[in-house]
Amino acid sequence: PGRLRRWAAPGAEPARALRCHARARAVLRHYRHLPSFRAIEDESHAIMADLAQRLRARLRDDTLDPKELTECVEMLLQLEEPPEELCEEFLSHAGARLEAELAALEAELPPADPSSTAATPPPASDILDFVDRGSSAFVGNLCLLAASYRSLFEGRPGAGDGRLEAFAATLTTRYFELLERRLALERGLGDTSLLVRALDRFHRRLRALLELLPAAGAEAGAALVARAARERVDRYLRALQTFFLGCLGDVRQALAAPRPPGKEGPGLPDLLATLASSVLGQLKAVLAYVQLFTAKDVAFASLPYFKGEFCAEAVREGLVVAFVRWLCRTARGFADGPAERGAPAAPPALLLLLARLCLDYEATTVSYILTLTDEQFPPQDTGPAVTPGPALCAEARGAAQRLLDHYVQVQGAAVAQMLRKSVETRDWLGTVEPRNVRAVMKRVVEDITAIDVQVGQLFEEGVRRAQSSDSSRRAFSVYSSSRAPGRYAPSYTPSAPMDTHLLSNIQKLFSERIDIFSPVEFNKVSVLTGIIKISLKTLLECVRLRTLGRFGLQQVQVDGHYLQLYLWRFAADERVVQGLLDEVAASAAHRCLDPVPMEHSVVELICERG
Repeated sequence: PGRLRRWAAPGAEPARALRCHARARAVLRHYRHLPSFRAIEDESHAIMADLAQRLRARLRDDTLDPKELTECVEMLLQLEEPPEELCEEFLSHAGARLEAELAALEAELPPADPSSTAATPPPASDILDFVDRGSSAFVGNLCLLAASYRSLFEGRPGAGDGRLEAFAATLTTRYFELLERRLALERGLGDTSLLVRALDRFHRRLRALLELLPAAGAEAGAALVARAARERVDRYLRALQTFFLGCLGDVRQALAAPRPPGKEGPGLPDLLATLASSVLGQLKAVLAYVQLFTAKDVAFASLPYFKGEFCAEAVREGLVVAFVRWLCRTARGFADGPAERGAPAAPPALLLLLARLCLDYEATTVSYILTLTDEQFPPQDTGPAVTPGPALCAEARGAAQRLLDHYVQVQGAAVAQMLRKSVETRDWLGTVEPRNVRAVMKRVVEDITAIDVQVGQLFEEGVRRAQSSDSSRRAFSVYSSSRAPGRYAPSYTPSAPMDTHLLSNIQKLFSERIDIFSPVEFNKVSVLTGIIKISLKTLLECVRLRTLGRFGLQQVQVDGHYLQLYLWRFAADERVVQGLLDEVAASAAHRCLDPVPMEHSVVELICERG
């Protein structure tokens, strides 16, 4: 007992005392019936009880590190202390230490107040540093705790009933919440490689913990990594959208910028090439960043989510397809949506440029970026269904068609407005004998020539119907050659307007109907034909509402002949121009009080001089 007391004394060698007592304990019990042995045993028990008391007091010391805690509990177990109580105290002491580590991590985060609208200050350290400290301190100590617990209490009654698993699950859930809050602070795009390294480190340490404690939240950890990756992809989508809107703003500015005399700005083909290459380059850069999540050296890339759902749903559908669809909707919005109050309408050149962009997407770009995406993020055969390329191409073509139709309507309306004002503001009854083509007709030809040049920069020529040899010299009179009354009834003369009106209507039954607002094709001739049809139809309707004198009719005759001379070359079919101008002349004759047409040679002379 003396030697035992010396080894069990405070600051001595309690482990040696325990070994010595363990060896002697069986002998003392065997000879306990002898008084001398009983006295030795009683004294030994008293020494060991005193040691157990001191060890329990030490167990309540908050400064114990995990190794000292394990040694202390191990000695108490050797002293045959109840395992249930020791198990509780062990978890309580270790839990306090782990809680302190979680509190230190939480101190770096802003308060989780959902009602607060104040701007959150940027985090003090980057995400990799935060994960490093969480992994080395919290997860590392939790792994040590689990290993120690297993070695101490495995197989002991009352200590292995899932207590450790429940204890670890509670702490890991809280750790995941803190990490989720820290990830939410990554508002900008920042350095994606840093985020991937942080998530990789977190996943590796978590995997080591799960080997010891399979129930410690494997699914929650994998879901956290997947959510962080998906959130980053969503941010990249928003960044791409912002980038495209910025490029559109640059294009609008370039189109609207005043040009000094003699200096031309960038042409539409240059603006289109810059816009298309910038957007495509940005999209490829984003795909390269997102590909870091599936790199071979990243541990979590082997998770089922990153092999299947991430590639198909997050990247292909959520990023690439979503961006192309948004781009088509945004472009189409310039044609569909009414402009905000006070907001300037989209310039016609922008409509034309976006129509060509969408048409190029339908032809090549969509298939290229989908192929690139499938190469970098291979879809699984059994994965979720994805949007087929042709469906996306059809959306792009639909947007291009809507934009081009709207371009024709806008440009046609601009020319038509000019013609309408020129007809409504003139006194057609009291006008003098025409000596010149009206200035507005020259302006119409100039504007349509400018539109022809503009459209020709982005679209191919298109196919024209074969013209007759005398297109620019065709006789244009109140009764055109195709509707000359003499062809049908020699007795009808120009002085009988009712009869000619009847014959004009009969002729319409056998002529091809002109559809004014029909969809245009993707070529220059079709676009110009659409604009000319809208302009001349407006002129026709305005003339029908006026009452004309003799000279008013002759002025319409001169103006119509001038338009015939110059507009036929822009149309897909010269008969469209001829037919509408015939109707203008016929309507003017019907609305004329004294329908005496001008000699055709005089009309030609005036037009050539004009």
